[in-house]
Amino acid sequence: MLSLFLVLKSADAEDVKAKFTFSVLDENGEPVPSYSRTNWGYNEFIKKADLEASAHIRDDCLTIRCDVTVIHSEETRVPPSDLHQHLGDLLMNKDAADLTFQVGGETFSAHRFVLATRSSIFKAEFLGAMKESSAASPIEICDMEADVFKSLLHFIYTDSVPTVLDVVTAGHLLLAADRYNIVRLKLICEEKLCNHIDSSMVATTLVLAEQHGFHRLKEVCLQFLASPSNLEAMVASGGYEHLKSSCPSVLKEVISRILPAELKVANDIIMEMWK
Repeated sequence: MLSLFLVLKSADAEDVKAKFTFSVLDENGEPVPSYSRTNWGYNEFIKKADLEASAHIRDDCLTIRCDVTVIHSEETRVPPSDLHQHLGDLLMNKDAADLTFQVGGETFSAHRFVLATRSSIFKAEFLGAMKESSAASPIEICDMEADVFKSLLHFIYTDSVPTVLDVVTAGHLLLAADRYNIVRLKLICEEKLCNHIDSSMVATTLVLAEQHGFHRLKEVCLQFLASPSNLEAMVASGGYEHLKSSCPSVLKEVISRILPAELKVANDIIMEMWK
């Protein structure tokens, strides 16, 4: 049995592409079409009896030619997506904007289909029953700061938050993202707050988490305050009064996590709660 195979021996073999053909040659040195193969293997075998009966074997010898075609191709480098840049330019240049917002004394232009694509709340408002009224006059948003709404629009168009996102802004942006059901932005802002819990902000953050149902953020705050030293620092910063007046039920959860229970700061808080 006769087998033929082709091996490329080169240091750059992984970068080379080639096609090859094995052909039995006739008496004139020309390839025989019926005995030419681009792939050789068990399903491409030529029967020995057929080959011996042909006129291509002379003196028990035959000639096989291998044609190799090397394919030269340069690697195409695909640049990263720049969709966010184009959409960011669309927001900045206000091209074809069909919505106007009044927020904190500032005016913002936007595109209903972009907002509707990114937010189920905006979709219901601008593509639903209210779509005609929304186009007639500026939409006023009274309970949000202008810079927060600007960051919200920036995220909607570019899928990114400001390079420098402070904790206070992250809290406001979290509420805005929750209000308009922009899930990824919610997760980004919640993660920012979870990673920057301190004694001066923990009470405010805990109230925010409790009132708006941010369960992971609430748990991180409770874990922080389970440390007696952190709890004592929170009380000293004035956060205790805010927590007591806004979410007394959460204050009970905080106290229940303090060990040991006879710790002085815990006793002071418990006594204060039941005055």
